[in-house]
Amino acid sequence: MLALAAGLLSAFSAAPSLAQDYPNHSVRIVVPFGAGGPADVAARQIGNALQESFGQPFVIENRTGAGGVIGTVEAAKSPADGYTLLMMSNTQTANESLLTPDKRKYELMRDLAPIAPVNSSDLVIVVNPQVAAKTLQEFVALAKSQPGKLNYASSGQGTPYHMAGELFKAMAGIDLVHVPYRNSGEARSGVIGGQVQMMIDAVPAMAPNIGENQVRALATTGKQRSAVLPNVPTAIEAGVAGYEATIWLGLMAPAGTPKPVIDKLNAAVNAMVKRPDIVKLWTAQGAVPMSMTPEEFDKFLRGDIEKWADVVKKFDKS
Repeated sequence: MLALAAGLLSAFSAAPSLAQDYPNHSVRIVVPFGAGGPADVAARQIGNALQESFGQPFVIENRTGAGGVIGTVEAAKSPADGYTLLMMSNTQTANESLLTPDKRKYELMRDLAPIAPVNSSDLVIVVNPQVAAKTLQEFVALAKSQPGKLNYASSGQGTPYHMAGELFKAMAGIDLVHVPYRNSGEARSGVIGGQVQMMIDAVPAMAPNIGENQVRALATTGKQRSAVLPNVPTAIEAGVAGYEATIWLGLMAPAGTPKPVIDKLNAAVNAMVKRPDIVKLWTAQGAVPMSMTPEEFDKFLRGDIEKWADVVKKFDKS
């Protein structure tokens, strides 16, 4: 018992020192999504900011596949020392209901520890310019006249774009075929090239393609119009009552990562998302900074898991 007490005392006394010394070498941020997407871009921005703050490299590692599962498992099974982080999104909270435990191979709130949210973005519904629909109402009418004939792209099963598409189908009363790609870039190329008719994507990622007339924007998915696309109506304005969808991003670490390290990372991320240059950049792109304590982010994640569980149950998409 004395030996156990001494060990515990040693562990507790070492925690402040660990946080003080952290990081003393490079840190990797696992991104379970493809290069060029919102999560990848945000991870690189955060990595640069954290490198400036801590003086150590924060290296981005894209581990794509299986709707974000491969990268999430990689992070969850890594040592809980603060040197592996996970850039995640509502893909992970939706997957808690969409995928059975044997397919996930992890449980989000058991195997990973919340650090901080990063930002959120509205989505935009776009179609290839050759689609005979100038408005969302016209697209819905076209889809109803050809049930199961039109398709839409996403960056994979369980991603926010897939879930937004299924929710849109259900609320608009239409039958579209889901075509999952390996990542957002490939899905974007699919709708631009006409291999698929429609896609729902993050405003920051799709806005340049809209500006170059490579796709036609039909509606955004927030409660209010996007400042980046002020001439595009919301889906609610365009006739799909109550339809809303967003993508948000956040950081987690393997469960068991020392609390002082979690708190140190949380403080650095919260400081970064409040920087005027970051706020200005994200506002111009249509992204809204998010700031929470680890405890608040934990509550947010659990609430989002419940929300998607209700959606999956309601629309029988388990």
